[in-house]
Formats: sequence, structure tokens, C-alpha cells
Amino acid sequence: MVVLTNARWAELEPLVEACRPHAKVPPSDVWRMVGAILWRCTNGAKWRSIPTELGPWWKAAQIFIRWARLGVWDRLLAMAQERGVDLGMAILDGTSIRAHAKAAGASKRGIWRTRWSR
Repeated sequence: MVVLTNARWAELEPLVEACRPHAKVPPSDVWRMVGAILWRCTNGAKWRSIPTELGPWWKAAQIFIRWARLGVWDRLLAMAQERGVDLGMAILDGTSIRAHAKAAGASKRGIWRTRWSR
């Protein structure tokens, strides 16, 4: 399964390398982990649903959370926009999110009986 093509990764790799935190042991599979993170964000799936071809799910989740705390994703977005890299569009659809009945302003169960029963 290929999420990032070689051409797409050639555009993003210099930006990722400039933004990511540099550790004592550099990760050997940044391409695969970024692909796993993009797959997860594109599909809206849970971390454990990441295909095994993209690497261990826990490693992608760990990198995503660590980079989010360090502001890597914000810097990456700013650099990509400055250089004119086309990132596509993301849409959040909230039609499948259930809200509690009280969130819609529904009255409590016993109010109608007590007010109108006199």
C-alpha cells in the first residue's frame, strides 16, 4: 500500500527534515511513518486500523503526538504553504457524530407531567 508516491515524498521530504526534531538516532522510516499518519488522517480511522504495510500503528501514533506537542505540524504546514506545495483539501463531516439529547435542548423526562398534571 502506497500512500505517498516517490514524487510526492520528494516534495515533502526536505520540509519534513527541516521541521522534525532531530534525535540521537534518526528514524529510518520517516517516509513510512508520515504515510501511515496521512493514511489515518485521510480515512478517519483509529490508530490500530493502520495497515501493517505502513509500519506499527503505535509508532505512527507516538510520532504524531510527539510532533504535535512540539509544533512540527504547524511549522510543516507554514513551510509547505510558503513554498506553494499543493496539500489538497480536508473536510470534516459531523453528520455521523451523535450528541446527547440534552445538547439539542430536550426537556427532562418529568417536567411535562409536573407542569400540566394539575
